[in-house]
Amino acid sequence: MATVEENFPRGGTRKTHKLEKSFQESVEHDNLFDISTEEESTKRKKSQKGPAKIKKLKIEKKENSKTIKEKFEILSVESLCEGMRILGCVKEVNELELVISLPNGLQGFVQVTEICDAYTKMLNEHVAQEEPPKDLLRLPELFLPGMLVRCVVSSLSVTERGKKSVKLSLNPQNVNRVLSAEALKPGMLLTGTVSSLEDHGYLVDIGVSGTRAFLPLKKAQDYVQQKNKGAKLKVGQYLNCIIEEVKGNGGVVSLSIGHSEISTAIATEEQNWTLNNLLPGLVVKAQVQKVTQFGLKLNFLTFFTGLVDFMHLEPKKVGTYFSNQAVRACILCIHPRTRVVRLSLRPIFLQPGRPLTRLSCQHLGAVLDDVPVQGFFNKAGATFRLKDGALAYARLSHLSDSKKVFNPEAFKPGNTHKCRIIDYSQMDELALLSLRTSIIEAQYLGYHDIKTGAVVKGTVLTIKPFGILVKVAGQMRGLVPTMHLADILMKNPEKKYHIGDEVKCRVLLCDPEAKKLIMTLKNTLVTSKLPAITCYGDATPGLQTHGVIIRVKDYGCIVKFYNDVHGLVPRHELSAQYIPDPERVFYVGQVVKVAVLNCEPSKERMLLTFKLLSDTEPKNERERVGHDQKTERVINVGQLVDVKVLEKTKDGLQVAVLPHNIPAFLPTPHLSDHVANGPLLYRWLQAGDTLHRVLCLSQSERHVLLCRKPALVSSVEGGQDPNSFSEIHPGMLLIGFVKSIKDYGVFIQFPSGLSGLAPKAIMSDKFVTTPGDHFVEGQTVVAKVTNVDEEKQRMLLSLRLSDCTLGEPASTSLLLLSQCLEELQGVRSLMSNQDSVLIQTLAEMTPGMVLDIVVQEVLEDGSVVFSGGPVPDLVLRASRYHRAGQEVESGQKKKVVILNVDMLKLEVHVSLCQDLVNKKSKKLKKGSKHQAIVQHLEESFAVASLVETGHLVAFSLTSHLNDTFRFDSEKLQVGQGVCLTLKTTEPGVTGLLLAVEGPAAKRTMRETRKDSEPIDEDEEGDPALTVGTQKKHTLAIGDMVTGTVKSVKPTHVVVTLEDGIVGCIHASHILDDVPVGTSPTTKLKVGKTVTARVIGGRDVKTFKFLPISHPRFIRTIPELSVRPSELEEDGHTALNTFSVSPLEKIKQYHAGQTVTCFLKRYNVVKKWLEVEIAPDIRGRIPLLLTSLSFKVLKHPDKKFQIGQALRATVVGPDSSKAFLCLSLIGPHRLEKGEVAMGRVVKVTPNEGLTVSFPFGRVGKVSIFHVSDSYSETPLEDFVPQKVVRCYVLSTGDHVLTLSLRSSRTNPETKSKVEDPEIDSIRDVKEGQLLRGYVRSFQPNGVLLGLGPSVVGLAQDSHISQCNLPNKDLYNKYLPEGKLLTAKVLSLNHQKNLVELSLLPRDTGKPDVFSAAPELPLLKQKERRVDSEEQDQKGEKKEKNQKRKEKKSQRGQEAVKVPSKEKREPQRPQVKRQDKRERRESGSDLERANKRQKKTGLTEEDDSGVEVYYREGEEEVEEMKLLPKGRLTKPADVPRLQLTSGFVWDVGLDSLTPALPPRGESSDSEEDEKPHQATQKKKSKKERELEKQKVEKELSRIEQALMDPGRQPESADDFDRLVLSSPNSSILWLQYMAFHLQATEIEKARAVAERALKTISFREEQEKLNVWVALLNLENMYGSQESLTKVFERAVQYNEPLKVFLHLADIYTKSEKFQEAGELYNRMLKRFRQEKAVWIKYGAFLLRRSQAGASHRVLQRALGCLPTKEHVDVIAKFAQLEFQLGDAERAKAMFENTLSTYPKRTDVWSVYIDMTIKHGSQKEVRDIFERVIHLSLAPKRMKFFFKRYLDYEKQHGTEKDVQAVKVKALEYVEAKSSVLDD
Repeated sequence: MATVEENFPRGGTRKTHKLEKSFQESVEHDNLFDISTEEESTKRKKSQKGPAKIKKLKIEKKENSKTIKEKFEILSVESLCEGMRILGCVKEVNELELVISLPNGLQGFVQVTEICDAYTKMLNEHVAQEEPPKDLLRLPELFLPGMLVRCVVSSLSVTERGKKSVKLSLNPQNVNRVLSAEALKPGMLLTGTVSSLEDHGYLVDIGVSGTRAFLPLKKAQDYVQQKNKGAKLKVGQYLNCIIEEVKGNGGVVSLSIGHSEISTAIATEEQNWTLNNLLPGLVVKAQVQKVTQFGLKLNFLTFFTGLVDFMHLEPKKVGTYFSNQAVRACILCIHPRTRVVRLSLRPIFLQPGRPLTRLSCQHLGAVLDDVPVQGFFNKAGATFRLKDGALAYARLSHLSDSKKVFNPEAFKPGNTHKCRIIDYSQMDELALLSLRTSIIEAQYLGYHDIKTGAVVKGTVLTIKPFGILVKVAGQMRGLVPTMHLADILMKNPEKKYHIGDEVKCRVLLCDPEAKKLIMTLKNTLVTSKLPAITCYGDATPGLQTHGVIIRVKDYGCIVKFYNDVHGLVPRHELSAQYIPDPERVFYVGQVVKVAVLNCEPSKERMLLTFKLLSDTEPKNERERVGHDQKTERVINVGQLVDVKVLEKTKDGLQVAVLPHNIPAFLPTPHLSDHVANGPLLYRWLQAGDTLHRVLCLSQSERHVLLCRKPALVSSVEGGQDPNSFSEIHPGMLLIGFVKSIKDYGVFIQFPSGLSGLAPKAIMSDKFVTTPGDHFVEGQTVVAKVTNVDEEKQRMLLSLRLSDCTLGEPASTSLLLLSQCLEELQGVRSLMSNQDSVLIQTLAEMTPGMVLDIVVQEVLEDGSVVFSGGPVPDLVLRASRYHRAGQEVESGQKKKVVILNVDMLKLEVHVSLCQDLVNKKSKKLKKGSKHQAIVQHLEESFAVASLVETGHLVAFSLTSHLNDTFRFDSEKLQVGQGVCLTLKTTEPGVTGLLLAVEGPAAKRTMRETRKDSEPIDEDEEGDPALTVGTQKKHTLAIGDMVTGTVKSVKPTHVVVTLEDGIVGCIHASHILDDVPVGTSPTTKLKVGKTVTARVIGGRDVKTFKFLPISHPRFIRTIPELSVRPSELEEDGHTALNTFSVSPLEKIKQYHAGQTVTCFLKRYNVVKKWLEVEIAPDIRGRIPLLLTSLSFKVLKHPDKKFQIGQALRATVVGPDSSKAFLCLSLIGPHRLEKGEVAMGRVVKVTPNEGLTVSFPFGRVGKVSIFHVSDSYSETPLEDFVPQKVVRCYVLSTGDHVLTLSLRSSRTNPETKSKVEDPEIDSIRDVKEGQLLRGYVRSFQPNGVLLGLGPSVVGLAQDSHISQCNLPNKDLYNKYLPEGKLLTAKVLSLNHQKNLVELSLLPRDTGKPDVFSAAPELPLLKQKERRVDSEEQDQKGEKKEKNQKRKEKKSQRGQEAVKVPSKEKREPQRPQVKRQDKRERRESGSDLERANKRQKKTGLTEEDDSGVEVYYREGEEEVEEMKLLPKGRLTKPADVPRLQLTSGFVWDVGLDSLTPALPPRGESSDSEEDEKPHQATQKKKSKKERELEKQKVEKELSRIEQALMDPGRQPESADDFDRLVLSSPNSSILWLQYMAFHLQATEIEKARAVAERALKTISFREEQEKLNVWVALLNLENMYGSQESLTKVFERAVQYNEPLKVFLHLADIYTKSEKFQEAGELYNRMLKRFRQEKAVWIKYGAFLLRRSQAGASHRVLQRALGCLPTKEHVDVIAKFAQLEFQLGDAERAKAMFENTLSTYPKRTDVWSVYIDMTIKHGSQKEVRDIFERVIHLSLAPKRMKFFFKRYLDYEKQHGTEKDVQAVKVKALEYVEAKSSVLDD
């Protein structure tokens, strides 16, 4: 049809119009509105012939029989069809659907998935994810009742109950499906929904395929401000839009939603509307064609006719319409099949976009009598005229109770009926009626009519596990939960209730909005005559009512009433009798009768009681007496009651027991478990105060004794209090209180009234002299029953802690502390209720608060009294200890921290200690252990401060109720150190952290200074200098002043000048020449008048020196000098270095310079002397550099006095701090031959010592250099930290070689050297007797160490006259490290061989095996045979050797150097060596065995003893490579081999290579065979051993080469390193730097080129690093031409942008700004799409202070870069402005960006960071305030709240932190309330 319409759009030319007009009269009665026939309003055929006219006339005659009103039939559900487009009004908005009012009283529903595709997609995401999408609006936020919407009928269905349901869709894809892109014209009024938010506007879904509709931001601005309250449009938002512009044949359209344009929009002929695509809601100009009593027929858009029914005529003009009248009409619906168009003339529809205003009817639910019928419609219903003249309508289904009894005759106009208003149709502005008897007689029409507490009747619909559903009336259903099915809990409700049963229920809760109805079937509640409590306001004290128990706990029952109102019945109100276990007595769901005791509606709290009051008043006196007795008897011993304080007496409180006001007495000690808290509570409790949960201890006729001790109350509640002696058994633990104290013990009473005696002997674990010292009357105690005598009703008790433990002392201690502090908090709340401002202020003060107050006076005992607190009369005291050594005067302002508030004396204890006032904000961990210092002591707890942070911590002094006595030695003192374990990490309302004390053994006595806090870390100020610091002075540097010496300190003197100004003279400025050992400050006496010159000024707060130009100089402490040379006219010099940093100051001193310094203190912890050279230059002398005397080092304090002048040598500055490192024993260079003091750090058995020196140097002492006389246990006396005197033998790379021999360290003593030093074979003489230590046992003998690097071999035949049967015993009798005496048998210098003998005949000492059991002496021959047999058979021995063989294998191979390759220079190759080892290890042994067979050597050919000249393994670090050079070819493999480490007295020629030659390969083995054949004298074992040794040596050298700490020192070293790690750019760069240091630029270039060829092509970054280094090199040392060439190559081989950026950085750093600028301009042309380039250039310009140019670059960048990059670039430029340019401009840039993109949290975050760095606190807070009020996702909001909180914790006060927390809470509550809705 659409194509036909478009081909013939208007049905012909204008002639046709005339023709149509000419016979308009004849077609007046056409069948236009009869749905059954084909609709004729589409087009008028041009060629209508006569027969057609005749046909028409016939139809007209037929029509006469029908009534006209049938043509004007109004809409019914049956007349709707799928696809019908219809205008509706939003009637009701639920979470998941909209209820839409349709014309003619109809109603439809729109599901949440029928809004638009984009919204449905977001919903699906919401379902898939945990949290909702940030911009997803709920239906109630998108739609409001009264909104007009264009709908399309999506389906018509019949529900289970037979009701017809109309499903609608608002999705533009369905509503506007009839439009095509080509049909879109400017001016068309469409509806659409926002589908996405873009930078410059919104994409709107208008449902036209192939069309993108865009709504610019400007066009949406007015709508956003007026209709959307300034909020941006969101996805799914429904809009009326007008097409502004159509582009690309409908491909793109631009929209507008301006109110004025929408409301005046009219559909015109130019827009080419057809009946196919006509949409509801369009306003058209029309002409009345026909007027009938049931409506009008209109002609519109020239060719179309439509129908207006009577409901949609303009009410004011009804009856005034005439033919051809021009009107404006709104299209209501178009039937897709019949093409009937229905319109409305109501003015409200003629302004599109305007919502309907009248949404409800005021008489809803009213029953009306005698309402006349106005008209009847066969298929729809009937209209009625109400009394006020308004029209009402009843649908057909509501005209009778059923179709069967329906009689149309009864609805003739004028007939009257009884009906009820049931609804209101917004579209027709009509009340909807029902004539059904069931509805008229129904008690409730809607949920609104049902009131909570009402009794209603209903019918059981279904029985479910969760309860019964009951139908109340109409469509209303309610739930009866399982708990409420009967008075008792029902297991099988289906046995009592059946579907269809009528039931009588009572409404517990009715929520009309949520359509929620909860009811009860509990008979007691349904039939209850007592008043119902439906809100907390209804609950007046004394009111009795019924309720249901919903929870039973130890503390009582919670009872629920109507509307979710509930209250608590405390445990003591459950019954007149005590109930130990409420859960056994009461159950959930139980109906109970309760009385209201108290109710606080504002807090929604209610207290109830099950103890109901008597209803009847006593009638006469007798009755009253009886009544009183009866109520008095209600109080039983052990019962918990509430009491009211009447008055205070001397010993306690007179109280009245509620509710009967029975008099009772509460003694002061019974107010608390804590002895000290009783008097406090007594002091602050006032008459009229109420105390809850008070225990009745005893009761007589006129006297009731009460107790409020929590421990006793809980023991009674827990049923742990026996009522008779029969229940008590030995071993029971009971809680009671001290009743009386006697000399022989104390009597303990328990709550039930029973009592027992604790004799003196078992009263305490400590010795008891006087019981009164240990306990006081009324004290709470735990007692253990030891003995029970039932007959005499007596028991003996033990109060010893060892008997009465209640659990872990730590947990008990914490519990007692928590209770104590909780009670003190209760006292504070009592104080805050007082009228006195002073007391209220005291109540608000908590420990840890910092106050600014004024010193009032200093008392004789050294304590300070302050005034000027928040209240005039407030007394604040600081004890002498808490003065912290500060000099204070009256009127001075001080910052103090509160330690404790004495609530009895009304005093505040404060401290001036800076560590507490300025506590550190460090995060503490629960359970962490800390050192703390006791600051204040109370009776039951102490307040301490953490050493690390200064936080105040409370810890209990007792760990048990009985733990009250302390001997004087056990008592804690203020200032004492304790070890605490934290139990809380945040101070609560008490202001204190809670902790538990560690063992008492960890306590430390009071110290003058904390060791853990060295003074030198921060310059300490003299307290004397803080006096008068507030006074300004006008002194300048160079002024002469006169003053009086106020105090003399070791290193400075305090002087009082005129006007009370305080000055300071340093020890270095008193004398010109200071004699060493004297103290210059002693020259000045207190009271002496001195003339001095001002040489500087020290800042009061920081104690740093300020230049005279500094604004705070006038408030400095003047630094003075009284040196005679300074006082001369022109002799003075100012401290001109004070403005430079401390590190700069100490650079003026050079190593070796001698200075005079003054001792400030000896730091015991760090073991150094702290000295001052000048007022602003400090130094340190490590203890080891103070003397070479052990006596001085042991007691430095005896040798050095504080203030003493010392002559010291500068060693060097300490890089970490601004200190000079000094020495009192000359320059500490640790060169060869120097003697120095060191400290042992490690003792290595059988090897030696490791010794450390100041400044990190380390040395090794060989076991042979420990003493001049060797001993069996040479290292026994050495332990770590022992101070030793060392002689430096040699200095290696890192490790020094040392000797402790006194012949070296004290040569002047000339002590006898029993064991001479043997450092090489030349020190050994033939026939000499030497002592040495056993190194190891080898197959052919014993290796004996003779010196650090000399080892000799004693063969088997020269070890002993005996021969051990088992070689394993050698290890037992010759263990490693055993001291033996040996005789040198022979030396072979050429072969480097030493042969030893251990035989007694040679040494003169006993046989080495003399300690073994007697062994037969063997002849030489036998010994040989024996050894051969053992070689073949002794498997055990071979196993023992295997490990050693493996170790030495590598070393041996290394020595067998092939003759062919010996001329190669030695270059060890670590990697190649490893590979070679792996390749050959498997075949080494086989080859060795084969060779042995060939040579056929035996042990008899062995030549005796071998000595290896080598360094021990402990000296790996010292290894150096052999210099390059040719190696001589020895004729024979020598016995003695030298490694490459030592070159003292050995020529290179005598050394055998110990490293593999460079080109070694596996085939080199073949070359060795002839070479080995010459060694006929070597046995098989010897060769194996030799091989192992050399292998071992080699591996050690490898390790040395691979040591990461070893620094390369030559080109060869670097070559080796780069070969091992060819891809490491760092190594290549170090290699280049090595050459550049030697100014060998060409070699450095060559290394770079090598690196570029060597590094793998995959390692792009490594290669780039080398290119950058080469560019740097060319920039610094090359020409512009060479740099350009390298740059062009680098660009070819790397990512060009990176190379450009690196070169730009290189130019900038070398200050070649012109070249850098030119390069940046090249980059901007080549990489204009890269934001990094623009940002870098901007930063470059800003650093060059070219702000204007930088701004222009930003504009250019925005022009070139894609839009998505703009925000990031602007933010980056703003950051740069903050850092390098104008902060105000930066803020403006951020503000502009954020006004456009308020949801860019990354930009907000950067803005906040920058403002924190560069802005004020107010600015930061302003930004935070804005951010936390943004509408962001909760996750993002949480991030900003956390940042805000962290900021306030760091910079704000506690109040500010609290404010942020409150705001966060408000946000969370607001969010949760929105979700609840």
